[in-house]
Amino acid sequence: MGDDRIKILGLAGEYRSSSKSGMLVNAALEMAEAKGADVVFWDLAEKPLPLVGEEGCWAHPNVKEFQSLLESCDAFFLSSPEYHGTMSGVMKNTMDWMYDKHVGGKVFGLMSTLGGVTNSNTLNHMRIALRWLHAWPVPEQLAIGHVKEAFDEDGSLVDESLQERLSNLVEAVLSASKKMSA
Repeated sequence: MGDDRIKILGLAGEYRSSSKSGMLVNAALEMAEAKGADVVFWDLAEKPLPLVGEEGCWAHPNVKEFQSLLESCDAFFLSSPEYHGTMSGVMKNTMDWMYDKHVGGKVFGLMSTLGGVTNSNTLNHMRIALRWLHAWPVPEQLAIGHVKEAFDEDGSLVDESLQERLSNLVEAVLSASKKMSA
């Protein structure tokens, strides 16, 4: 990159940036940008990734662009809705396009959204997948339950304690990324 700015990619396990997971990732990216990071959001609605194993998937232009972007980034924010006790199929497919050569040794901040009561299933499952990719999820994480009530009409978190936890997660990702690149 030529300077000390950290480049962070945001990935949501849903197809709309206006989804709750998309809103959460974009809130984290906004905080990171305000602290001096370069940020990018990969919008799966605009550039969908094919299912791994689909005919022609390995040469798909979105896959090549996505993997190149992964290599150019220092850190990542991932947010997935929880479906049936685990991450969404969209998030799993997105992670299936990541390999150690793209994200190994890089820092991740993990978030999840749930319609009901908060738990850590999705976060734990994402951690397991990232461990196999030799990536470094920070210990801070954020699960937002009852997500339909969590954001105001401007897309901001209404609960101050959740806003603070998101800020702590962003700071942990930035700090760990700086240490990893030193």
